[in-house]
Amino acid sequence: MKLKIYQIDAFTQQVFGGNPAAVIPLDNWLDDLVLQQIATENNLSETAFFVMKKEFIELRWFTPVAEVNLCGHATLAAGFVIFEELKWSTEVISFSTKSGLLHVRKRKNTFELNFPVDAIEEIDKKTYNNLFNQEPTEVWHGKEDLLFLFKSEKEVRSLKPNLHKISQVPYRGVIATSIGENVDFVSRFFTPQLGINEDAVTGSAHTTLTPFWSKKLNKNNFNAKQISKRGGDLICWLNKNKVHISGHAICYLKGEIVI
Repeated sequence: MKLKIYQIDAFTQQVFGGNPAAVIPLDNWLDDLVLQQIATENNLSETAFFVMKKEFIELRWFTPVAEVNLCGHATLAAGFVIFEELKWSTEVISFSTKSGLLHVRKRKNTFELNFPVDAIEEIDKKTYNNLFNQEPTEVWHGKEDLLFLFKSEKEVRSLKPNLHKISQVPYRGVIATSIGENVDFVSRFFTPQLGINEDAVTGSAHTTLTPFWSKKLNKNNFNAKQISKRGGDLICWLNKNKVHISGHAICYLKGEIVI
C-alpha cells in the first residue's frame, strides 16, 4: 500500500522553523496500530491523518508514542495541505475530532484555527516542586496541562526542565510562560510523557495561555511566541468560549510511504 505524505512546518514562514508535522490523507481509516506505527516511524511531534467525508473531514493526531485529543500545529498543517495541495474551494474547513468540531479558515497567506477555550484554575505552587531549575511565581492547571508563570522571558529561556519529574505529573505536559520582551507573552512546552521532551510550537497550549493572559493583561488579543530552539509565532484572540489561533505554514516535503 502506498500513501501520500506531506511534511509541513507550522507557525513559521520559513522551512526549518516552527513545528514540523506529517500529514497523511487516507481514503478510509487504517487499523489504529498501523496509524501509531506510521507516527512512530515518522518520529515527529505529530502525525495527522484525515479522511474526507461528505459533511466534514475526520482528523486524528498521533505523537511517536500515543494518540492525542488535540493538536494545534498539526491541525494547521492538515489545513495547509487541504487548502494548498488539494485545492479546497471554500474559505473554511470543518474537522471532526476527539475535541469536537474544529474549523480552519484561510485568510490570504495565514491559517486561522478555531479551538475551544480551556478552563483554568490556580493551584498552590508548592504542589509541583522542582520541575525546573527556577521557581515559578504562580502555577495553574487546565484540562490537560499545567501552566507555570515565571518572572521574565530571560528566565523562561534559561529554564532547565526535570524531564523525569515532568513525565510523572498527571497532565499531558507543562507550559512555562512569562511576559514577552517584544511580544505579549512567550512560552515553552514540555511533554516527555508523550515522547516529546520539548515541543517546538504548541498550538493547543495556547487554548490555556490565551485565557490566562487575558485575565492577567485584561485584553483579548495577543501576539505570542514560543521560544523553543526552532521557535514559532502565533496570533491569538479570545472570543467568548473560543480561542482563535492564527499562523503561517510552509511545505518542506512531499512524497509517499509504502506499508
